[in-house]
Amino acid sequence: MQHYFPDPNPAGLTDLTYFPPPAALKSRFGPSYLFTADQPLVSDVTRADFPQFRFMMAGMGDYHFQDGTKAQTPECCLLGTTLGATRMIVNGPLQAFGVSILPLGWIALGLKDANLLADRVADMADIFGEEPQNLLHAFREMDDPAQAAEMLWTFLAAQLKPPPPSHVAFVTQCDAWLAGDASPRVEALFEATGLSSRQAARLANRLYGAPPKYLARKFRALRCAAELGLDHQDWMEMVEGAFYDQSHFIREIKHFIGFTPHQLKTDPSPVARLTLQRRAMIGAVAEINRIS
Repeated sequence: MQHYFPDPNPAGLTDLTYFPPPAALKSRFGPSYLFTADQPLVSDVTRADFPQFRFMMAGMGDYHFQDGTKAQTPECCLLGTTLGATRMIVNGPLQAFGVSILPLGWIALGLKDANLLADRVADMADIFGEEPQNLLHAFREMDDPAQAAEMLWTFLAAQLKPPPPSHVAFVTQCDAWLAGDASPRVEALFEATGLSSRQAARLANRLYGAPPKYLARKFRALRCAAELGLDHQDWMEMVEGAFYDQSHFIREIKHFIGFTPHQLKTDPSPVARLTLQRRAMIGAVAEINRIS
């Protein structure tokens, strides 16, 4: 896969390229992506996000999660949903080919409750056998990452089974709830779904990896981060109505994004800056994936 590396420059090149999913898979997965960091040591922070399949084309290292645990990434890695900013420390050069897994994709793949793998990693071989390793070897022989993306979509589509209609209904309503308000109220989700707080929490943990109240906090912070980083909105205006006060706002952004609002607006890290590109993929990915 070193064929993918651009020519290095003295400062070390960091690049992220997205490949939109086929229309038939857009409700199941986010875009696939190729991340390159041509540096001897890569240390950066990724925001709280959906689960990921990641194929480590080059470089190996660790994830440091918000709860203080550390995990070495397998070559073919299933990274669970992350509940806060996660630091990655990798001996480079680093190149990773991956894709985010949306809640309907998670259940259609037959994976266990998402909260059981939150802020944790698993080896894809434990789920799919030897096929992920075969894919990794094939990816490393390719010159065109778009060809690798097509191979990945074919593999994923073959693993899917129809999710239960009740799960489809809940995800549709939950996504709309998270995407529809700058500060989602959990009562609005209960009203929209007709579920009790206990029923909604069970499904949210199963499919999203966290209960509704935590999801509301997470997506509120993700939305604010995008508005800060891309729209250059005045962050002081975001506090009113959505957060208790300025200190609360700063703590939430720091917890879920890994940077203060000021850092996001004036000096974001390469990863923080590049991942915001996903917000520009209007129509190419699910709306909830653009926010995340």
